[in-house]
Amino acid sequence: MRDITLSELQRLDPITTEADDALHMDQDTFRALYDRTARPLWSYLFRRTGDAQLADDLLQETYYRFLRSRAAIESESHCKNYLFRIASNLANDSHRRSHEHVELSDSRASAAGADSSPAGRIVRRTDLTRAMSQLKPRQRDALWLAYAEGLSHEEIAEVLGVKAASIKLILFRARRKLARLLRGDGA
Repeated sequence: MRDITLSELQRLDPITTEADDALHMDQDTFRALYDRTARPLWSYLFRRTGDAQLADDLLQETYYRFLRSRAAIESESHCKNYLFRIASNLANDSHRRSHEHVELSDSRASAAGADSSPAGRIVRRTDLTRAMSQLKPRQRDALWLAYAEGLSHEEIAEVLGVKAASIKLILFRARRKLARLLRGDGA
């Protein structure tokens, strides 16, 4: 093992100080933020990837990148949108790298749409999951952010990186295609 010289140690000191400065939150503040945002963010990532382990990894990377950024956070809403934006970008990158599509099991149950039993609910959830997987990623993300997370059109536009005026059209087309898929009319 090589000994480190004093000049090398002094050169490394600004790097560690800079890394420490980047973590702009104290532990209690971060814990409160994490408690408020981790569950919906993980759910979003899981819906995007279909893999619980990958969602865990992407969630961790999302918070790491959030803490390392020097972005000026204006409000709680802005912070949440920024986290979803980071998560969306990470999920997109992961999808591009893997080029693997989530294969969902084929459900053989028939006419269980009106069934209110636990089995009927599972079949409907499986059908919805299968139909959602056939949507374009942007449509799937917009539906999730609008109806599962309750974000406004402006907030969804900020997360997806599109103009707010286009969100209404994206949601309209996504709902129409989802309805067709759930009826069994095909894409």
